Amino acid sequence: MRPGVVALASLLVLLGAVPARAVEPSPLSLVDTGGGGQLILAQAPRANSTSGTLSWWERRRGGKWVKVGSAIARFGAKGLVEGRARKQGSYTTPTGLYDLPYAFGIKGAPGGTHVKYRRVHGSSWWCEDTRSRVYNRWSEPLARDCRASESERLISYATQYAYGVVIGYNYAKPVKGRGAGIFLHVNGRGATAGCVSVPVDAMRRILRWVDPGRAPHIAVGTVSGVTAIARY
Repeated sequence: MRPGVVALASLLVLLGAVPARAVEPSPLSLVDTGGGGQLILAQAPRANSTSGTLSWWERRRGGKWVKVGSAIARFGAKGLVEGRARKQGSYTTPTGLYDLPYAFGIKGAPGGTHVKYRRVHGSSWWCEDTRSRVYNRWSEPLARDCRASESERLISYATQYAYGVVIGYNYAKPVKGRGAGIFLHVNGRGATAGCVSVPVDAMRRILRWVDPGRAPHIAVGTVSGVTAIARY
C-alpha cells in the first residue's frame, strides 16, 4: 500500500499522572503463533496509534521462545483495525496473525538472506485495482486489466521499498475491497498507509533472519482491547 508521510504520534501511555511503558508482548501471550519456529510481533499502544514496537522471536530447543531483535515500528496514519473489518484506502494497518509469503526489494537481498527474494524493476507493480484478476498481486509488467492509477509502481518508493516482506493479509484468497499491498518495509518520512515499517538496519537484520523452513509469521495488534495482540 502506498507509503504515507504523516507525522508520528506520541508513544506516551499515561497511568494516572505517571508515564508508563506498555508491557512487551511475547509469543506465549498469543492464542496462536502460526505453528512455526519464527514469529514477529508488531504492537501499538492503542488502536489510534501510528507507532509502537516490533520484535522478532524464534523457538529454540525445548520449545522455549527467545527474542532475537527489536525495533521501533510505524503503523497506518489512521491507526490499526481488525483485519477482517478493514476497508481499502482507510490508511489503517490490519491486525491479526499472518504468514510471510516472500521478500522483495529495489536493492539486492542482504547477504545471508534465505527467504525467496524478488528484485524490483521498472516494470514491477503491485495491483490494487479491485476490478483486476490480479488484485493484491505482484504484476510485471502491469496486467492489462489493472489500472496504474489504482496500483503501486514499486520502484517509485526508493526508500520504503529498498527492502520489504509481503505480509499475507488478504493474500491467499483476496477479498476485493479489503485492501492490498500490506508489507513490512523500511521507514519513510512518517506513518504508513497501512503497512508496518521499521528502520533500514532492522529490515536487513530481519531479512537475514527469516527462514522459510521455519514457517515464519507476523502478529499485529494493540496492547489491549478488541485488537489486542494477545487475541491472535
